Amino acid sequence: MTSRNRFLIALLAIGSFGNAQSATDQSALAERGAPLFIQQCAFCHGRDAAGGEDGPDLTRSKLVAADAGGDKIAPVIREGRPEKGMPRFSLSDPELAALVAFIHDQKTKAEALVGGRRGVEVADLQTGNAEAGKQYFNGAGKCAACHSPTGDLAGVAKRFEGLKLEERMLYPRGAKAKLTVRLPSGQTITGELAYHDEFTVGLRDSARHYRSWSTSHVKFSIDAPADTHADLLAKYTDDDIHNLMAYLQTLR
Repeated sequence: MTSRNRFLIALLAIGSFGNAQSATDQSALAERGAPLFIQQCAFCHGRDAAGGEDGPDLTRSKLVAADAGGDKIAPVIREGRPEKGMPRFSLSDPELAALVAFIHDQKTKAEALVGGRRGVEVADLQTGNAEAGKQYFNGAGKCAACHSPTGDLAGVAKRFEGLKLEERMLYPRGAKAKLTVRLPSGQTITGELAYHDEFTVGLRDSARHYRSWSTSHVKFSIDAPADTHADLLAKYTDDDIHNLMAYLQTLR
């Protein structure tokens, strides 16, 4: 017997198929899936399946919308999507059926909300003019001074989509800053900024060794890309943001 057939039998056995199934049966099955979803899936997809740390909003997923009794969802849960960071899950057929029921239940609840949409559709962020965005990138925005569409941004639209891409554009979290220190001897040392306060600056050099100095004894400069992006927040117009996003989404 194939795993597909075993799954269908499990669904029938717990009452998730058939015209005789009541709303109470569906609700009970979804309730059994809730704690399992929280344990296995909530970190990425959120406790209510509406999107979390890294995973997409399942309540608006095309795969979930096309799913009939787990025929689309179950294989993804079992096989995972390693290329997108989703692992495989070894679950029993009843557990899998309960997870499927919970996801569909959350989708139904989300669709019943009027004006309560939590997420942002990719299409919402595709309203700009890509050519105007390219001109801004190479001109007024001065983006080309630090970035290259054939270098660090090559394929960026494949790595990030929709809101995640816009978040990276507006304020890139985790962007490494560079510290350049000039010693009294005239020697210049450059590395990744590791520490900075009123009294001390520190860096990690190319060998990953930590080195620090008193700020009163050296001259130093910090090149922090994230700060540059933050400064732009006060200068962007709505058109700048929409157009720049449209351009970045062409970099595949």
